[in-house]
Amino acid sequence: MFWRGVLGYLPVNLAQGLVGLLTIVVFTRLLTPEDYGVYALAYSGMVLAHTALFTWTEAAMARFQAQARERGEVADHMMTLYRAWSMLGLGFPVLAGAVVWAAPMNPELKVAVSAGLAAILFRSCIKLAQERRRADGEVASAATLDIVQTIGGFAVGAALAAMGLGGASPLIGSAAIAAICLVFVLPGERRLMAGGHWQQRRTREYAGYGVPISLSLILSLVIASTDRFVLGAVLGEEAVGVYHAGYSLANRTLDVVFVWLGMAGGPALVAAFERGGLEALRQPARDQASFMVLLTLPATVGLALVALPLSELLIGPALAQGAAKVVPWIAVGGFFSGVTTYYLHQAFTLGRRTGLLMAAMTLPAGLNLVLNFVLVPRFGLDGAMWATTASYAVGAAASLVLGRRVLDLPIPVDTFIRTALACVPMALVVVNLPDMDEVPELFLKAGLGAATFGLAAWLLDAGGLRTHGKTLLATLRPRAAA
Repeated sequence: MFWRGVLGYLPVNLAQGLVGLLTIVVFTRLLTPEDYGVYALAYSGMVLAHTALFTWTEAAMARFQAQARERGEVADHMMTLYRAWSMLGLGFPVLAGAVVWAAPMNPELKVAVSAGLAAILFRSCIKLAQERRRADGEVASAATLDIVQTIGGFAVGAALAAMGLGGASPLIGSAAIAAICLVFVLPGERRLMAGGHWQQRRTREYAGYGVPISLSLILSLVIASTDRFVLGAVLGEEAVGVYHAGYSLANRTLDVVFVWLGMAGGPALVAAFERGGLEALRQPARDQASFMVLLTLPATVGLALVALPLSELLIGPALAQGAAKVVPWIAVGGFFSGVTTYYLHQAFTLGRRTGLLMAAMTLPAGLNLVLNFVLVPRFGLDGAMWATTASYAVGAAASLVLGRRVLDLPIPVDTFIRTALACVPMALVVVNLPDMDEVPELFLKAGLGAATFGLAAWLLDAGGLRTHGKTLLATLRPRAAA
């Protein structure tokens, strides 16, 4: 199921990667640095509110759908979750309106925050439907839904930005496309719920599982967002725009790969664990972890090596130089964050010990708050990126140690060592190439670096690369001959 998901969600990965880069290219040019900073702050607020109120329902859908299907209880399961979402959704507009009215924000930021909060209802409801499809192995429909939202939200947001709507534009675009998708998605979801009943027992069970996940994600958002708010208070919205541009370039580039593997790996691990327990889980977990390291570790090193030409090519000139300094540090932090979120945290969700997951995130979140308040006033952007990278590293260590108390997921140490060794010649080649205009420099460094890593990884058989390659060729030869 994991490898089927990897192939099935590849188009989503490509679309998200392309749109993620275009988002940076387009919005750092269509928006002023101040407007881009407004967008960054409003986006952070939107994600925080979404996580606090609605993410627990999405987590419960992802974890319990397979179990409900095995027991023939899908209608009751879905009815319970959608009813819980509806009750939250009814009160949310009043709460959001009161927060925006009372908050001491300038008018531009209030408009952007209002747009982000309005988008939450549409985005959270469509997310429930997506998690149901992923859990049921409906790879094609889940992938299509992702692609439509990704491309459509970007297109509408870019059009609105070009019309001069400012930092609210990307958020309005995201809300509009999610609302349109709901028109086509909800009838199918309602058919699956037909005859189902809301059950208080299920609600308590799902909340007991999902609320700690939401709280842990809020702690993750503390790490991901505190730096922007502190920078805004100390240095102003333009500094936030510079930091967010570099952060987005590094984080989105890596996050596309992590999300792709998470889409495929999460449902596969749940299905394996529900069918055969820990023994059935070990091999797909090892495959996922090895493949994750093999793809993301060289991507992290590569981002750090080409940070300047990549920033000059993709980010608007008003932000590019400052953003380039942010990219290497956030790339390293993004690697720790991705491995933690999309692999190490599986121990807590599979074992239904989500309270321990919250404990694992408390230490890095608290450290991040302290470091930001201490370092940003003194070192500015440097302090923010140092705090973020250190916090994600501590979070990975805490999740590894505590996760082993729940489920002893395999850690591919051999793959990590071989992949790290394969990155060494790649780095030596790239740092010794000459500086030139950003486009030829980027393509030369990225191309030769990737080729060097690929050759070294093949020779070292990192992650079983050579072994799997020979097996694939042996499988394809008979088909070719036929």
